[in-house]
Amino acid sequence: MLDEVSRIAAEAGRIAQARCGGDYERWEKVPGHPVCAVDLEVDAFLRRELTQLDPEAGWLSEETLDVSDRIERSRLWVVDPIDGTRDYMRARSGWAVSVALVEERAAILGVLDAPARGEHWKAAKGQGAWRNGRPIRVSGRREFAGARVPADQLPAVDQDLVAVERPNSIALRIAMVAAGEADLAVTLRWGFEWDIAAAALIASEAGARVTGVLGQPLTFNSAAGAAFGVLVATPDIHAAAVERLRERAMDAV
Repeated sequence: MLDEVSRIAAEAGRIAQARCGGDYERWEKVPGHPVCAVDLEVDAFLRRELTQLDPEAGWLSEETLDVSDRIERSRLWVVDPIDGTRDYMRARSGWAVSVALVEERAAILGVLDAPARGEHWKAAKGQGAWRNGRPIRVSGRREFAGARVPADQLPAVDQDLVAVERPNSIALRIAMVAAGEADLAVTLRWGFEWDIAAAALIASEAGARVTGVLGQPLTFNSAAGAAFGVLVATPDIHAAAVERLRERAMDAV
């Protein structure tokens, strides 16, 4: 099934890329949360194709009204048709199509398609992770100081870290850790499962430690479809990252 999900996500990426930089309707769902007509077009395509692939699975997507009976199903498609919509609407490269299949609250398949970057990521639980067909692995980073973090700028307390490219898509920032291009990716806010489900599996299968920002386990298909924070890091620096971020996370939550 991973090959089929990969094919569908890649086609969704082609649909989105063909419209990128063109003329399409755009608006805000709520202040600060942009959406565009292409989000909805890609969402409809993914729902049709993925539902045909597994009709028994529930559906959770950023651009679809949530249906409560999903939590009663053993499997669930978790989809963000365009993760990183701000970059997409600015014709930048930091966006991706994100598709995960969740079973019994754990992601078992995950695919990211980032056509503007020429990147296609996929993973299956217990089978590893790949980018553009090649196996990927986290870096061997063992010291917290000097760890690379996708960030536009770092606060004073984190000046011992190193800022690297920060795509708008949180899924791509997590995937950077999976590929060894960053050592740590983190959010300190409430977020939605569709933002992280696919990327979290990809990172985990590449050898990263993936938890909530307080070190708590991540599970999916919750009633709210949301979780507080995510922390993805190379295994040897994960505990230090939790400790560094604990006070800020507690203030945020």
